[in-house]
Amino acid sequence: MKQGIHPDFQTVVFQDSSTGAQYIVGSTIKTKKTCEIDGKTYPLVMVDISAASHPFFTGKQKIMDVAGRVEKFTRKYNWGKGDAAAAEAGQAQG
Repeated sequence: MKQGIHPDFQTVVFQDSSTGAQYIVGSTIKTKKTCEIDGKTYPLVMVDISAASHPFFTGKQKIMDVAGRVEKFTRKYNWGKGDAAAAEAGQAQG
């Protein structure tokens, strides 16, 4: 490895700003904030969303009705109904 071109790898604390959950991980991120955990001082990075607050991980996720969206699209743009209407018109005339 070349010397002097790689960022310093250090142990950092990522803290969720909404829940206060803290994660100690290795990172090359630089920050001026620090926090103390178990008598040891770590650089602190505040994050807006983490596994502790994201709806997917907390179980508070809204599940969208995909089938309803498809049906709404087909009604809005008459998708697939043109063929059926033409077939019915052909049978009525024939």
